[in-house]
Amino acid sequence: MKQSKFSVWLRLLWMFLKVNLLSPSGPASVGLLYKEAVGSIMSEERFVEAVGFSNVLPGSEALKLAMFVGYAAGGIPGVFTALLGAVLPPTVMMFAVAAVLQQFQQEDWLQGFVKGMSPAIAALILMVAWELFHVGQNKKINKRAVFIAALTALALWFEIPSPLVLLGAGILGVFLFR
Repeated sequence: MKQSKFSVWLRLLWMFLKVNLLSPSGPASVGLLYKEAVGSIMSEERFVEAVGFSNVLPGSEALKLAMFVGYAAGGIPGVFTALLGAVLPPTVMMFAVAAVLQQFQQEDWLQGFVKGMSPAIAALILMVAWELFHVGQNKKINKRAVFIAALTALALWFEIPSPLVLLGAGILGVFLFR
């Protein structure tokens, strides 16, 4: 049964509202968006293409991915619908947090809170990296992934623009992971 354009747009709005409410960070929301979009709105190959494309171009990956998925599902109106669903939750959250922080900006406990969050965020990033470098049930280290990560860190250390680093890592991955 063919869906009406309005129902596709409504589905896009709900999908991106849900994804951005449950996972407000761009890269972390890709997995949730995958579960929502693949099979119902687009194929897995098209979704992988969208993620790769959104990582190469400069700007917010989440918004570029919303535009790609929105266009694939609903054309130009789908782009605007998906963008509305992607932008609305973080915008409302930012306004709410800014209003609260404005009230407490001079408090000492808030500065301690921020200092306490910084090492926790670093630990979360390290845990994600740890999981990415291990493959399969035996948890062997993926030396090719470590090699690409080391080259990426080196390139970023020398202040090579991140889109070029990502493009180079993708090209290197084609040769290392065939």
